Amino acid sequence: MSQKPLPTPEQARYQQLIKEMEPPARYTANALWAFFSGGLVCVIGQFFIDLYAAILHLPPVEASNPAVATMIMLGAILTAFGVFDRLARYAGAGLAVPVTGFANSMVSAALEYKQEGFIQGIGSKIFILSGSVITYGVVTAFFVGLIHALLKR
Repeated sequence: MSQKPLPTPEQARYQQLIKEMEPPARYTANALWAFFSGGLVCVIGQFFIDLYAAILHLPPVEASNPAVATMIMLGAILTAFGVFDRLARYAGAGLAVPVTGFANSMVSAALEYKQEGFIQGIGSKIFILSGSVITYGVVTAFFVGLIHALLKR
């Protein structure tokens, strides 16, 4: 195997200059923003669960299905109007990880490829980012269900 060549003095000075100019990482602040923004997303989701339970006279477990669909719809609408990305700059993973991030990945891919038409653009590219989430979600659900069924015996 060949070793990576050592940087020239000019390259080393450039790397040092980059380190000096680079802002420090804000891991703690980013984690706190993600925690609180993710909590806010959960509070909004809980609001919809309570609302649908009261309006539709459903138990909370069943009211969670339309609440999740509403959160996905809100994420899609916010993405379509360009608001989601501005919010995600501050909220980070707190906004991107829940179902709102799933909606964002689908709608942003659809918007990016809409010029190619409904079939080859939107239809074929809408799941380009979210396809892996769906695939691994289904596989994980299968194995969790299998383990649950085996342990329930």
